[in-house]
Amino acid sequence: QVQLVESGGGSVQAGGSLRLSCGASGRTFSTTVMAWFRRSPGKESEFVAAISWTGRTTYYADSVKGRFLISRDNAENTVYLIMNSLKPDDTTVYYCAANQYYIGTAHTQYSDWGQGTQVTVSS
Repeated sequence: QVQLVESGGGSVQAGGSLRLSCGASGRTFSTTVMAWFRRSPGKESEFVAAISWTGRTTYYADSVKGRFLISRDNAENTVYLIMNSLKPDDTTVYYCAANQYYIGTAHTQYSDWGQGTQVTVSS
């Protein structure tokens, strides 16, 4: 199991940027696939981005492609989500997730989750 703690959420105007961070402890981070999801109350988790163990493979949701960038620092046990050109539709809670198998976009593939961090984008 891996413990995850997100930070970096906040409020920003449309067009602005935020950087989310997710610190991990527990299972070896360098062999753990990491991802970001987001979820609004009453809705299912929405995949945002994922990154492989090495960082060489990344996946993005179409809704964030070209605006968001996922990266990782295995020496610091941290994964990042840089969010540019933010829109009001990006407003919700963002969650960091981990799995020790294969990179994917389904929330059911991820066994470990952080507590979430709120992102609010005003128009």
